[in-house]
Amino acid sequence: MLRTLALLLTMLCAPAAWAHPHVFVDVTLRFLPDAEGRLTGVEVTWAYDDFFSLLVLEDRGLDADGDMILTEAERAALLGFDLSDWPEGFEGAMFLYQGEHKIALGAPSALQAGMEGARIVTRHVRSFDPIDPAGLVVRPYDPSYYAALSLKAAGGLPDGCRARIEPADTEAADAIVASLGGTSNETLFEEVEVGIHYADTLEITCAPSS
Repeated sequence: MLRTLALLLTMLCAPAAWAHPHVFVDVTLRFLPDAEGRLTGVEVTWAYDDFFSLLVLEDRGLDADGDMILTEAERAALLGFDLSDWPEGFEGAMFLYQGEHKIALGAPSALQAGMEGARIVTRHVRSFDPIDPAGLVVRPYDPSYYAALSLKAAGGLPDGCRARIEPADTEAADAIVASLGGTSNETLFEEVEVGIHYADTLEITCAPSS
């Protein structure tokens, strides 16, 4: 039973029988440019809410003394916990577009896992074919809205480029979900991907090269 719970708590699994969302995650992005100023990947940091973090630690038998400080061995055991057992077709709660073109992302590679206060914080990287950063649009979200992702910051862009974060209109999103049956309607979350309505949007603009 605990192992099943752990799988449910890896960001996105099948919705449980209570109102969505169940997990809250702060997201930070750091883009990886090449020597020509094209983007080749992005480092993704997920900082999980206190309650979710506690459940994961208990389920995995970590931090037995409850001091929220992990040993090196415990950090190693935690590394990649949120990147395993992804359902077929799951894209990692990250969507990149350039115009109408959807950018294909490579499989995630875990970089780090640990604690910051009472929160589990993990970092992984997603690579992609080199692209011009100008006009790139990024939306981190869980389609099922099992997890609520909040985009906090983005960096690593080439000189002359900047990122603007447009927070989601949660009131409008709530209205859409209510019109479809409300957050307690599990059929809605199983069949309709409402997470996009709660997605923050990152837009990258770059000054024209001289």
